[in-house]
Amino acid sequence: MFFKSKKSNRMMIIGVDGVPLELIKSYAEQGIMPNVKRLIDKYGIIQTQAPMPEVSSVSWTSFMTGMNPGENSIFGFMELNPSNYTYIFPSFRKLPVRTLWEVIGEKEKRSCVINLPGTYPVRPMKGILVSGFVALDIEMAGFPLSIVSMLKKMDYKVDADATRAAENKEEFLKSLHSILDTRYAFYEKVKKKEKWDLSYFIITETDRLHHFFFDAVENPQSQYYDAFLDFYRKVDAILGEITRDMEKKGIPFIILSDHGFVKIRHEVYISQYLKEWGYWFHLDEKPKNLEGITPRTKIFALDPSRLYIHLEGKYRRGHVKKEEYETLRTEVKDRFLGLEIDGERVIKAVFYKEEIYRGAYMEQAPDLVLLSNHGFDLKAGITKESFYAKTFFEGMHSQDNAMLIDSYGLELPSHPFIYEVGNALAQVYSLYAL
Repeated sequence: MFFKSKKSNRMMIIGVDGVPLELIKSYAEQGIMPNVKRLIDKYGIIQTQAPMPEVSSVSWTSFMTGMNPGENSIFGFMELNPSNYTYIFPSFRKLPVRTLWEVIGEKEKRSCVINLPGTYPVRPMKGILVSGFVALDIEMAGFPLSIVSMLKKMDYKVDADATRAAENKEEFLKSLHSILDTRYAFYEKVKKKEKWDLSYFIITETDRLHHFFFDAVENPQSQYYDAFLDFYRKVDAILGEITRDMEKKGIPFIILSDHGFVKIRHEVYISQYLKEWGYWFHLDEKPKNLEGITPRTKIFALDPSRLYIHLEGKYRRGHVKKEEYETLRTEVKDRFLGLEIDGERVIKAVFYKEEIYRGAYMEQAPDLVLLSNHGFDLKAGITKESFYAKTFFEGMHSQDNAMLIDSYGLELPSHPFIYEVGNALAQVYSLYAL
């Protein structure tokens, strides 16, 4: 793949977590986001896709490595230890592949990475890194160490406390504004001090806003309708300031989301259906995790929509033989494709792992991945006692309506996956770094 030469060998990447194409286009046309309107008119906007499952850890890791999950080993926020059935947090320090900034760092190019999910705990790099969620300890969320003291002085928060949304929505909204204000102030400080060739600035507060206030998008009568618009006006102002600065300096940029968003109708609990259909068995009547699944279990689920065959030889208590594998996958696929709630199909498609993944880590991949129709939010639901429910969440991730604004002019296929955007960016940097 070849790209036209550009005046600048620098690049600015701005992430807006969970922002759907339709929403940002609508707000641009309505005058709510005038800066984005200018950018769309000048550079265009395209629809992109999230890899499956459509969660931020998978999407952003795919983007920052330019690889699909089968190549980079990240399939979700949590994995399962096959020997004792405990959960494993995929640590960034153990990510078996390099990010783009690590590749160009070997050629003495510096990067500034702020709030990128999937980068905790930090590992050394050429430049500055501040982890995005999930980051449990600020001491391990900043590199170099001198950055940590700056973060503490600014009362920098990696993420909003989602429990506050259920308890007090007004206070949660205030916290989103405060966190974004501090995050952008940190970016401004770093911008003045740090020389960089590649920079990432990710806004995750949009995702949090959507999870708890998405009903306000289509309902002008909602008490949070104006607040929702005001938050997007703030995001638009930040995008305008960053992009005008980049244009002034002749630095190309991209603005992208990692997945889309739609309104929730029901949360759907996969494990409860597996139990009902005789595929999943647990020692405890009210299980809290997967540690007590029995050898009778043929299939188990991990969030949000991953199904794993309980294979003999792969899992300590696995009893499914290899010769049963294909028959079982076909049987379960047909079960889920026929699943209905209130007369509507829940599942849009069921994928075998080899249909959506490739690479060295296929053995770790889920055997099947479910893709729901809009409105049906899939969860493993191990602790649930019903098949589906409506909770305090108002919005859910969607795989098919993420977005990209690109001032560089990357060569991309139609409706690219986010890892294809990352790979195209890596190819661009190969002109300068390799």
